[in-house]
Amino acid sequence: MGKKLCPKIILEGTRLTWKTEIAFALNEHPRVVGARKYRYHSPVISGEWCGFTNTPWGRGLINFNPDEEGQAIETYETWVRMFELQRYYSWIVDRFHLSTRAFQEREHGKDYDFTWLEDRLVPLGFVLVFCNRSEDSFKAARKRRLKISGNPGQYDDLSFFAKEQKQMRRLVSGSRLPTLDLDVSDDDVSAATDRIADWLEETGGLYAPVQAGGD
Repeated sequence: MGKKLCPKIILEGTRLTWKTEIAFALNEHPRVVGARKYRYHSPVISGEWCGFTNTPWGRGLINFNPDEEGQAIETYETWVRMFELQRYYSWIVDRFHLSTRAFQEREHGKDYDFTWLEDRLVPLGFVLVFCNRSEDSFKAARKRRLKISGNPGQYDDLSFFAKEQKQMRRLVSGSRLPTLDLDVSDDDVSAATDRIADWLEETGGLYAPVQAGGD
């Protein structure tokens, strides 16, 4: 039996960078989660789950209102505690704390300090993949997305995504997490997951860090 695969990957970036598609593809990538002979529970979770309101595309962990700050921070504390309790499991996270920082800074003028969160994620072996694209490639990406989107209006203003991407790049540059800058301008999800797998293999990110005095 080989060494246990338990990568912990946070995918960040603006919309139209195929984060969700990459997350699901990573969850079935044999070099990331092993060869699977049958399907079982997916370890893909998302900060974009709009669980704070009983409406479609409502508020959640990223776009919460100021009066929901306590609920959001408690949710982050709950997630990281679960990661700590199940440190030998693989976790693929589609948007997380940097998306929260970007939204809250942009919409409410407040920059949340998630140093405490990263201080707990780093020992668990979490890494960050920043999905981004060239500005001139957003138009083609929107055309593909509109074929399947249930909320097409959110893609009307492409200049928004270019601005958000610059904001996200600044936030990513300040993260403590090991980071891969992943250009998805070619819209090739399979190639993107292969590049992530290569990077994880090169950096040891496929396996849990050795704990002092433990396994």
